[in-house]
Formats: sequence, structure tokens, C-alpha cells
Amino acid sequence: MKRILQLVVTRWLARTPIGMVVLGLGWLFLRKRRARKQQPANSPALREPGRRSGDPYARRGPAPGDRR
Repeated sequence: MKRILQLVVTRWLARTPIGMVVLGLGWLFLRKRRARKQQPANSPALREPGRRSGDPYARRGPAPGDRR
């Protein structure tokens, strides 16, 4: 039922230029929302500060033997 209502509203909005703008903005917002939802859990944006990265090649600061 939801899909049928979505189709009817989309077709109704697509008739006018203003409706097309509304549809385009809605598409952009939904696209960004879906992309944010699919971010991997180990991405830097979602990690807590102070926790080490799982990447073995990540820079971890100077080595302890480098001190003078």
C-alpha cells in the first residue's frame, strides 16, 4: 500500500516544475541518509577517541626507541 501511495504522490508532483524540485531535494536527502546509514562501524567518524585503529599500517606516533 505504501508503494502505491508513493507512486501516486510522485506522479502527481512530477507534473509541475516545482514538484520536480521537491522530488529532487527529497531524493538527495534520502540518498545522503542511506549513505550515512551504511558507513562501516570502524570508520574514524564513529570510533571513540583514545581507541586504536584496527589498521596495522596506521601511524601510531613516534616509536619508543626514537627518544633522545
